[in-house]
Order: sequence, then C-alpha cells, then structure tokens
Amino acid sequence: MHADLDALLTVLYVLVDDLLPRGQRRRGRRPRISDSELICLAVAQVLLDCPNERRFLRLAKRRLGHLFPYIPGQSGFNKRLRSLAPQLLEAIALLARLSPSFCDRLRLLDSTPVPCAASRETVRRSALAGLGGYGYCRSHSRWFWGFRLYLLCSPDGLPIGFELAPANAPERLVAAELLERVLQPGQTVIADKGFAGAEFEHHITALGGTLLRPDRRDEQPRFGSLGGIRQWIESTFDTLKDQLSLERHGGRTLTGLISRIARRLLALTAAILHNWQTGNPGRNLTAYDH
Repeated sequence: MHADLDALLTVLYVLVDDLLPRGQRRRGRRPRISDSELICLAVAQVLLDCPNERRFLRLAKRRLGHLFPYIPGQSGFNKRLRSLAPQLLEAIALLARLSPSFCDRLRLLDSTPVPCAASRETVRRSALAGLGGYGYCRSHSRWFWGFRLYLLCSPDGLPIGFELAPANAPERLVAAELLERVLQPGQTVIADKGFAGAEFEHHITALGGTLLRPDRRDEQPRFGSLGGIRQWIESTFDTLKDQLSLERHGGRTLTGLISRIARRLLALTAAILHNWQTGNPGRNLTAYDH
C-alpha cells in the first residue's frame, strides 16, 4: 500500500462507510454524493491545504475526479458538512481506536487558540458573539477573540479527546471535563504549567491517572522541565496550524466552526492511521499535500 492521497482517501472511505451507522433515508431524490464520500472529500480539502471551498472544488474536479464522480457546488458542500458534524466527530473516535498508539499509556494535554475575529466591529456583528470570548495566548504574547481547542493526544499526535471552549473559560475546569470523558485508569497525563493546582491534580488521581507537569519556580522540584516531551504536543499543534490550516478555518457559526475543526482533526487522525499501515512516520503529511 502506498502513502499517497488517493490511497488514504480510498482506505478512509471504506472505514467510514463500514463503521459509521447508516442514517435514515432522506425524502426526495437520492443525493448524488454519499455522506461517506463527502467526508472523504472534506479530508482531501484539509490535506491539500485549500481552505477556500470554491477554489478547492474547482481543484477537486481535476485532481480527484477519478475518485469522486460527482463534485458538489460550494453551497451544498458547506451545508451538508455542517449537518455531518456529529458523524465527523464519531469518525475521529472510530479511527483513533484502530491506531496502535491509542493503547499508549501516555497522554499529552494542552490547548491552543482558535481565533474567530480580528476587529472589535467583527466581534460585535459575528454570529459567534456571546459564545466566544477574549483570551491571552502566552506563546505569542497577544490577546485574541474566539475559542480554545483543548486536545488530549497520544505521543505521536493522535487525537484521543478534544473540547472547544470560549477563550476566557477556566482552563483547568474545561480540561477536567475533557479528562472525565476520555481518561482511562493507569494513564499518565503530561500538561504544562497552566494546569498546576492541587485540586486539578487530585481530580486526575481520582480518575485513576497521574499528572506530570513542568515545575514552577515557586515550588519544590518534582518533575523537572519536561521540555522534550512537551515539545511533542507543541509540534502537533504546529501541524494543525501550519499544514492543516486550523487558524484559517473560516467558521462563521458555531455549527460551522465545529464542523471545520472536526475535519482537521479527522484528517490528522486518518493520516496517522494510514502512516501506521504503510510503515511511514506517524505525523508526516507531505505524501498527501499534492
């Protein structure tokens, strides 16, 4: 099996079509492109790094026409994928369980900004007004408006669990809710200094896990800097932002934002799984971007 976009989309279609439950039959004419095909087309858009939907659909007719006999218009493409947000989230979980790294006992936890507006006027008129919030990005020393994506992943970057929360939501509270859903007893969670706190640590212990984080200057040394391991999740976020256009998501409504973020996480999950199957490095996406 080759590590190229055509092979990945073929395998993804088979898995998604087999694993996802069949939806109820819609009234009216049968769609010319199935939900499974549409999900694969959305993953191709992310891997080809073409956030503009109109431009991508023009490209898809030339590049992917042999795989997709029918390429929908921009309006239908966007509307169908918004309605498929639950299926996208389910596909991520199903594919993650097929990857060998899902069984790893080490989990990496962190969050990254998902900006949704750059000006005060845009914030005021946005359909996300009242849902997003202002937050501070320590990595870039700047404020932003929107949400934060909380990600729990395996050492190779495989998404295990994730949560989208307003940028001003308490980090430890959101992370605790995420871990309650997906953390398994006996697993070790490595987080950054922002998740320091006895209550948060005790919460993870009560779930059967162990928390490791870099030492703060005002406390006794315990675990050291953990810089080498912390770099693993930082590089995963770099992949999401640079190669999978996370910060160029283009979401204007909450459903659209969730759908667009889910497409990127699904693309990352599918690529990691396919790389395992083909014997390639876990998060190497260069074979799929052309």
